[in-house]
Parts: sequence; structure tokens; C-alpha cells
Amino acid sequence: MSVRITSGRDKGRRLKTTEGKGLRPTTERVRAAIFSILGAEIVEGARVIDLFAGTGALGIEALSRGAAWADFVEADRRRASMIRESISEVAPENEGKVYHGRVELVLRRLSGNYRMVLIGAPYDLTTWDALLEEIDEIGLIENDGVLVAEYRFGTALKERYGRLVKDLNKKYGDTGVSIYRLGESLG
Repeated sequence: MSVRITSGRDKGRRLKTTEGKGLRPTTERVRAAIFSILGAEIVEGARVIDLFAGTGALGIEALSRGAAWADFVEADRRRASMIRESISEVAPENEGKVYHGRVELVLRRLSGNYRMVLIGAPYDLTTWDALLEEIDEIGLIENDGVLVAEYRFGTALKERYGRLVKDLNKKYGDTGVSIYRLGESLG
């Protein structure tokens, strides 16, 4: 399996990956679409968190496109180690940190103020509602920030989770992407 950065300073760079059950990296097409929708003004200088990081492709893509910092949360020890290796190769000045552990547990240890929360969860995740409600409750997203949820198309995500309001829904093959913002929907 090969995962490549689609744009920015590290365009074309291949990331360290591990094979394994349940690993489904966000495709280049979907990553490019997500960052195109968000635009450079959201990404540049942002503090980002990549939940269910897998290969770290979403967070590393954000760093490549100008994000200032990225945290990664990954439960699989080997994958977390590979993300650390990838960060050391692409992030010239210590621009990220990897947290090894289950997302639900690590979230409680993090402080908020992320401009971008990126969630590329396993397709079989059944706890979307609880996860998104907790992200809102702990105040993980800054006022002008966004949450990007990538999931198996057909997964029922609500229009609102507390202050998180769905702004956009897109379909890419069997992948669905929803973008949430704080406050009222812009769309």
C-alpha cells in the first residue's frame, strides 16, 4: 500500500505505512477534495488534529499545505510509530505529536483550540454520535474552526451535535465526507 501527499511542500512524498486489518487510508482523491473545499485560509497556520490517524495522511497533508502543528491519535502501536517516522521526515521543525491510544480516551487529555479536526474513522465505527457530541462538549474546535468527518457513505450523521452544525455533505464512491462548523450553517 502506498500513500502519497497530494499538494504543498511535500507533494509527491510517500508516507510510511503498515499493512493490516482495518487500515483504510483516505484516498488521494478524497484528501485533495477535502483540502480544496476547506481552502488555504483554513489550513495555513492552523493547529490540526487527526483522529483515527492510521497512516497520518490527513494530518501530514495539512502540514504540507501550511498548517503550523498537527496532533495525531492512533490506537495501533505500529501505526503510531510509522506516523512518528513520517513526521520526522516531512516536518522540518517538530510540527507534530503522536498520541498512542484510543481516541475516546486521548480526547480527555487534550486541550482545545484546533482549527481543524480531521476524522478518518474506520468504516465500521458505530459511536459517531457519542464521539461528535464529546468533541463539542470538550470544546476541541476554535470558533472559526471546522470538523471533517470521513465515513462509509450511508452512515447516518446528524445535522447538529451541540454547537457543531453540518455545513456540507459530499460523496466520493463509497466514502462520505461531512464538514461541521460551530454555530449556524453557512450553506
